[in-house]
Amino acid sequence: MNWLPALSPAWGEWLRTVLEAAATLAFALSGVVESKRKRLDAVGVCVVAFAAAFGGGTLRDLLLDQRPFFWVRHIEFLWALLLLCVLAVLFMRQRHVEPTERAILWPDALGLGLFTAVGVDLALALGQPALVAVLMGVITSVFGGVLRDVLVNEVPRALADHRPYALWAFVGGWLYIGLLRAGLPPWLPLTATVVFTAGLRLVSVWRNWQLPGWGR
Repeated sequence: MNWLPALSPAWGEWLRTVLEAAATLAFALSGVVESKRKRLDAVGVCVVAFAAAFGGGTLRDLLLDQRPFFWVRHIEFLWALLLLCVLAVLFMRQRHVEPTERAILWPDALGLGLFTAVGVDLALALGQPALVAVLMGVITSVFGGVLRDVLVNEVPRALADHRPYALWAFVGGWLYIGLLRAGLPPWLPLTATVVFTAGLRLVSVWRNWQLPGWGR
């Protein structure tokens, strides 16, 4: 039984593309900041930024059997990301910017919220069950950050920082489905999911909310 309202094809595709572009930019920025913090060279900056920006969406497309991948369908994403990397390297080199670990927090949280909404929405549009759609939202929003951290030789924050990360993507995905079920205009659940997921990640860091971990 399909009880989820759908966006009109043209409007839905346009809105999804805008959100995916914003999410890609946000995670690319997190990759640029992290690679600068690790003092990588220009090639390293591009590799880490590309992995952060495209990793989650690529895995999602693989699991949903979507070809070509989203960054191939939207080749402008590749050009924009390449330009961002070049400008970032030049700016940080000339201004001697020294980013801190906290500088990654904002683009990382924003990307988490945006990619959660996009992943769930796309999976639902393809007719996937609600639980699968929510998991696609989590994978889309988390896996790029995991790749970014692995490439710079860090234990992925999503798995070890103890402050809720993937958990908020999971909860945000169910919020999106619940709001759709309530009959709200589909753009409203998308917006609410982004704000809810990103906002709770930021609050978790600010208030230092901790998930249970292994005892010492």
